[in-house]
Amino acid sequence: MLRVGLTGGVASGKSTVAGLLAERGAAVLDADQVVEALYRPGGAGTIAVEREFGRGVMSPEGGVNRRALAERVLSDPQARRRLEALVHPLVQGQVASWLDARAETSTPVAVVEAALLVETGSWRQYHRLVVVEAPLHLRRQRALSAGWSEAAFAAVVAAQLDDPARRAVASYVLRNDGDEIGLRARVARLWQLLLADRQRCAAGLPLPREVMVVE
Repeated sequence: MLRVGLTGGVASGKSTVAGLLAERGAAVLDADQVVEALYRPGGAGTIAVEREFGRGVMSPEGGVNRRALAERVLSDPQARRRLEALVHPLVQGQVASWLDARAETSTPVAVVEAALLVETGSWRQYHRLVVVEAPLHLRRQRALSAGWSEAAFAAVVAAQLDDPARRAVASYVLRNDGDEIGLRARVARLWQLLLADRQRCAAGLPLPREVMVVE
């Protein structure tokens, strides 16, 4: 089974690409959904976050209020690092268990979608890293259309690495700056490349190291 990390800047279209890969037969895990589960009442993430940041970031139901938590940490790099140190090991443990379970099946490609694969260094756990890119102005437009505020979008962009930093460790770069038809065509080409990578891995052959832009 080929393990693939899928990442990109906020509003680059990671989830759309993940969905298109799922349509083609990939098993897909959204790391944000893992976080959501950890932040439910009684969850391991909830307990850790409340202990570190207090009741002010909790919901009335007893889970984590993710909006309040984001407001607390996005403008405070030290607080953000404390949060990452608490939560990322929990997420990585859940992801590792999911990948192990997929490896016991006939799944050809397992994709983990996560925003901070490069920032946390966890991209190294995958055979291949796919980076989804889109121009900043287009990402901003998408985010604002989805209900983000200007301040929230700017804060998340500032907290993430930029495209050149992600591209520096990427296996494949997928541009998402056009229409759906074009994106579907690029994902179809990416899928064939990933299947070829899986065959190389199964045969014990090395994977190409150069970054490929999927056109």
